[in-house]
Amino acid sequence: MRLKNRHWPLRPVACAVASLGMLLAGTGGAATAASNDASTPVPVNPPDGTVMSYVVNAGQANPGQTRKVEKAVTDAGGVVVQSWPEIGVVIAQSDRAAFRDRLKATGKNAVESVGATRTAEVTDKVTGPQVPWGPGASGWNKGKNKPINGDEPSTLVPAESTDSMESQQWDMAQIKSDLANKVTDGSRKVLVGVLDSGIDPNHPDLKANISVADSVNCTAGGRPDQRAGGWYPTTSDHGTHVAGTIAAARNGVGIVGVAPNVRLASVKVVNDNGFIYPEYAICGFMWAAQRGMDVTNNSYYIDPFEFWCDDQPDQAAVREAVARAVNWSNAKGVVSAAAAGNSSVDFTINTKDDGSPNDAAAPTPRTINQGCKDIPTQIPGVVAVSSVMRTGQLSYFSNRGLGEIDVAAPGSSILSTIPNGKYGLKSGTSMASPHVAGVLALMKSAHPGMTPAQMVAKLRADATPTPCSAPQAGVGAACVGTPELNSYYGYGIVNALKAVQ
Repeated sequence: MRLKNRHWPLRPVACAVASLGMLLAGTGGAATAASNDASTPVPVNPPDGTVMSYVVNAGQANPGQTRKVEKAVTDAGGVVVQSWPEIGVVIAQSDRAAFRDRLKATGKNAVESVGATRTAEVTDKVTGPQVPWGPGASGWNKGKNKPINGDEPSTLVPAESTDSMESQQWDMAQIKSDLANKVTDGSRKVLVGVLDSGIDPNHPDLKANISVADSVNCTAGGRPDQRAGGWYPTTSDHGTHVAGTIAAARNGVGIVGVAPNVRLASVKVVNDNGFIYPEYAICGFMWAAQRGMDVTNNSYYIDPFEFWCDDQPDQAAVREAVARAVNWSNAKGVVSAAAAGNSSVDFTINTKDDGSPNDAAAPTPRTINQGCKDIPTQIPGVVAVSSVMRTGQLSYFSNRGLGEIDVAAPGSSILSTIPNGKYGLKSGTSMASPHVAGVLALMKSAHPGMTPAQMVAKLRADATPTPCSAPQAGVGAACVGTPELNSYYGYGIVNALKAVQ
């Protein structure tokens, strides 16, 4: 999983599908120092016989228009893998080099845009829309623990026989979740979707809180698969660690999460090679909305590009499709938190992306501009979370940006659950984001009538204002802004106690 580095990463809308310009608009902030020149192209031109995956966006989000897109896909030599008529998005695969051009011709009255979702050949191939799916592997593979988007690997911590490990959780004291839990441990009615690499279903701190009925594997070409074992972790402990921070149970064992009584759904969006492709994330957001989830955590950026540019047709089509899914889930009551990323860059002045595409034999160092966004964290309405240390300083790896970061949370050396009933330390903005997801779950528990927009507003208002300081080891762009809103902490460090008041 390419967890944000680099990271292992909502506004209500009147209509589920808005215009491209509206969905791709930035979240604000100073952009004057960033380039307005065209971004460096990364052509995706596979030869005939190479199976590739595509998102196809309909001009309108309705079943009739989506059926027209499906027919156009078939006529152009493609296979429909999954349709999302709610947002007018079709996931397709094709081995035709001219597929995109043919599709635009055959579906000219229905297709708005089409884009390749990766640069490498598809390994999860289909031969028809009804082919059964599944990874064929379940459980934890000890030999293949893969990092995600630059998060650090786990450091094992010996388990203790009681919740006394809670005393090692400095992060919970920093965000005041220990005090918030005196008010509520969260409601069983609240469901948090963990869009990640899977959750260990037998971990003693997690198994009581996992909703098996709401868990799913989205890595089968972007099609939801609920077959037994599909949503288990296979090559990464990342999702299990994230889940523990959100909702490890108060059960006399190990640690305690921010919201230890809420339910968790494992929404697997990371394949066994560690990639989070767009169709997987789209499936995750749509599933969360369809299952009535309240919160999602997204500790990743969508591969293979760390920054997706709106002046590149393939990348723009992908951003549109992902934004439609995020906005539709938001309109259905889902609020989403996302890791800001681990590249130690300021979003508002960044002009380079040297690590994309990360599924190619070698990346294409490229110039990017303010039309290039890290998704999902820079999709409007998603809560973007930066990482801080125990000292309160910004973690050296954390991305930042005035108007781009909503809140900050602990992300350095975080103790949480890992597979096989174990516990470990991890660092990354991936570890910061689940603290915020947990706080949102507590907020929803205490204020069940709140809409996503109201929750985001309260989250910002409740945050502890934190003035600029030097980042860890002085790495990265300097902090700008005021104590009430700056490029490092956004509106401040998240505050769980105020969230339940």
